[in-house]
Amino acid sequence: MRSRIRMVTWKRWKKIRTRFENLMKAGISKGTSMDVGKHYWRVAHSPILTKALSNERFKRIGYLSFSECYSAK
Repeated sequence: MRSRIRMVTWKRWKKIRTRFENLMKAGISKGTSMDVGKHYWRVAHSPILTKALSNERFKRIGYLSFSECYSAK
């Protein structure tokens, strides 16, 4: 599910400049942020985007993981 959220987020950042700026805001270095491609599903699984859009960030935003929903029952 989080891979899908990463993919949708990457698609939402349509322009290259927007992607670059958002990766820089997330703490990815300038040289590393230029190595990301355009294939959305591959990028969603890349270490760069996984680091930029980490699970901790999703937790702060309010997304729950499946394991947290399961253990809450």
